[in-house]
Amino acid sequence: MKDWNQTEQKQTGQNQAERRRYHKGLADAALGRKKAELVLKGGQVFHVFTGEFLEADVAVEDGIIVGIGSYSGMEEVDVSGKYIVPGFLDAHLHLESTLVNPAELIHQAGMKGTTTFLVDPHEAANVSGRAGIDYILKETEQSQADVYVMLPSCVPAAEFEDNGCRFDAADMREYLENPRILGLGEVMDCRAVLETSPGMMEKLELFSERVMDGHAGYLGEKETDCYRLSGIRTDHECCTFEDALREVRAGLQVLIREGTGAKNLEAIVKGVVEHHLPGHSFGFCTDDKHIDEIQREGHINANVRKAIALGMDPAEAIKIASWYPAVCYGLKHVGAVAPGYDANLVVLSDLRQVQVEAVYYHGSRIEEQPDVETGKAAESREVAEFPVPENLLHTVHIRISGPEALRLPISGETARIIQVIPGQILTESIEEAVPKKDGCFCPEGDYLKIAVLERHHGTGKIGLGIIKGFGLKHGAIASTVGHDSHNLIVIGDNDTDMYRAVQELSRCGGGYTVVENEKEPHTLPLEVMGLISRKPYQEVRARLHEMLEQTRRMGVPGTLDPFITMSFLALPVIPKLRITPRGLYDVLAGRFADPV
Repeated sequence: MKDWNQTEQKQTGQNQAERRRYHKGLADAALGRKKAELVLKGGQVFHVFTGEFLEADVAVEDGIIVGIGSYSGMEEVDVSGKYIVPGFLDAHLHLESTLVNPAELIHQAGMKGTTTFLVDPHEAANVSGRAGIDYILKETEQSQADVYVMLPSCVPAAEFEDNGCRFDAADMREYLENPRILGLGEVMDCRAVLETSPGMMEKLELFSERVMDGHAGYLGEKETDCYRLSGIRTDHECCTFEDALREVRAGLQVLIREGTGAKNLEAIVKGVVEHHLPGHSFGFCTDDKHIDEIQREGHINANVRKAIALGMDPAEAIKIASWYPAVCYGLKHVGAVAPGYDANLVVLSDLRQVQVEAVYYHGSRIEEQPDVETGKAAESREVAEFPVPENLLHTVHIRISGPEALRLPISGETARIIQVIPGQILTESIEEAVPKKDGCFCPEGDYLKIAVLERHHGTGKIGLGIIKGFGLKHGAIASTVGHDSHNLIVIGDNDTDMYRAVQELSRCGGGYTVVENEKEPHTLPLEVMGLISRKPYQEVRARLHEMLEQTRRMGVPGTLDPFITMSFLALPVIPKLRITPRGLYDVLAGRFADPV
């Protein structure tokens, strides 16, 4: 928490007399000797330190909470009958995965009550290196939110990966003086940690005095202990309560993830409630969540709502969304409604439904931005494309001879298959007899073909495999969003449509596309690094909704988000079976696998 000797770093360089006058202004507002700039009147104020909801006014001066009690203000807002809680904190997310301009996403999530974001730009770094990280920093520096960056730890995710750039400890040093660089991003190369590889140890040592995020939900007990021994503090990769309990016992802060593709909240929260675990070892995060879903159901407020519906006490759910992760990450100025904290506040009209009525950042209400000429909200008007540095465009470089390059010979009676798990980014590895024709795999029924094409350097590498559980019929779906190396992934039931999808994404500079029965592709261009659209979120949301509906008509089940699910199938650090431009990869065995 800020004390009066630290409250306003903006005063650096002013003389002592000026600083004292500034603090006297805060004191006068706190003691009622003058009207505060803003007072929220008569709400049920949530006290994170005691878990109480008490009726009171909240007084704000210069963006800081100066008092809780009875106050008069130059601006007064009646919130009687409503609840005043701290702004929510997303403890781990990738802005690139939301598909829209980073600043626009921050604003839209802010409208849902999230005022602090811990961003890991490793998607951008894997494509464009430091230029990608700089883009994320620049696009969010003027946001109505606290946006911190965890420097990507694994670029590439594994040494054998075919990504766009490298980002090593030497590159990280240049960012350490930036006050928005909070720590080290998710350390997904667990093998390098457990084997104390020199390159990984250099990064861990560099950030030994800062928070380091983990990525190790599938490790065994001894491996988890060793992983925690390295100094890594958090993990968002727990899919089951048993995984979460093992990590909490080891001293890790478990960030409960509820995104578009990975929905782990129910399993973990049910266990927390049933076992009466205290909430201080948890936080909430979204990791990867599409703008369409954020608009439909919310952001971190949706996590809180779901936790309450599963039986968690509302006070504890709100602390998991604010105070607990703020303490974990050393953010002493956010996470509580109390004197000295930033006035990042959420007004709820319904506590159990976490219905957001108003959001304040540093005492200013976050509102839909109107057009300066028409006064209309952004939702109802056209918005110009966002400007982007030229070096972040035209990043898709594919070399493929034709549909024949996608043929997959099958010599044995059975084949190794990637089995999709609905609602998870984990996969199963199974072996079954598959349909074939003329010695090659022939997609049929629930057996589809999957290919990953190297897209950064035009090497022509293509990894081929078989996938089950995706459900697609009569066409193909493709994406340049492929965690974390972001090569081009395509899934389909025929080589013609798959090849057409590859050509389409090569033409438009990356994105999502669906090809049905050799018809014209239906595409959402993501021109910025093949990850982010230059269009406003309204257009992205509408196009994504249309494409999702099309995939449903083509057989993809409603329990599976095809784009998010597909995007993780190439990440060789999450069990069990993945595919890269070099072929199938067995994560648990740590080696490439023969598909036949």
